[in-house]
Amino acid sequence: MSPTLTTTDHSRDIAGLKYIYPVISRRAGGLSIGVNFNTNNACNWRCVYCQVPELTIGTAPDLDFKLLEDELRFFLTNVLHGDFYQRFNIAENQRVIKDIAISGNGEPTTLQDFAKAVELIGKIATEMGVFPQSHFVLITNGSLVHLPRVQHGLQALKNYGGEVWFKLDSATDQGRALINNCAQSAETSLKNLTLSASLCPTKLQTCLFNYNEAGFSAVEQEALLSLLQIIKNDTPVTTVMLYTLARASLQPEANLLKKLSLDELSVFAAKIKALGFHVGINA
Repeated sequence: MSPTLTTTDHSRDIAGLKYIYPVISRRAGGLSIGVNFNTNNACNWRCVYCQVPELTIGTAPDLDFKLLEDELRFFLTNVLHGDFYQRFNIAENQRVIKDIAISGNGEPTTLQDFAKAVELIGKIATEMGVFPQSHFVLITNGSLVHLPRVQHGLQALKNYGGEVWFKLDSATDQGRALINNCAQSAETSLKNLTLSASLCPTKLQTCLFNYNEAGFSAVEQEALLSLLQIIKNDTPVTTVMLYTLARASLQPEANLLKKLSLDELSVFAAKIKALGFHVGINA
């Protein structure tokens, strides 16, 4: 018997495929077909809330494009014309492909042939009638947007009606080092966000949580609101997606992390809305 897909189970192996996996996504609001380029569990950041097992610092390995194509065609056929929904006990109201999301077990833009992979996914999904009805999403930390090969991928994403979900968890260098274990400054991240938004529709995604009983500090809140004011004034970004922890972290800091309540998220969301953003909340 196949397991029941839920928002708390994002196993990359659940469908028995290398690159393709299904999830019920809180943010997408239904079936999201994930694409995992980072099959080696390697990322250029190490976020403390990451659920990837045995996460390592590194880049995505070379991609087997023929296997990616075969898996995507096979999986889409099973969802569209087969018994996928029945086998995985998907509720009737969730039996629709909300999106195809390039995400996976690390930063997907570390793939050297990133643009070629985006183009292939877009071509197949269009041929099979999934696009443009369903969304095409890249979930990224945005750290490599300054690279031409990544920019070409964002342009391809836009050509298929896609959008970027750009990670912004902290606006302080201390917070980014603590939460994301990255050395890239908030200033550099802002430059990459601005570039991303010029190439493809871009939304912000921000994970908020209580770290080591310190809560979501006033310093972090003020810094993030200040940066968001700049983003609102200087970029076409209009949407912020706030969320908190839904699944257990597999990083060493896991026992220091606690999710924020819906009330806490809502209070901060109201401050962001006051700046003129559309805000989504997933508690």
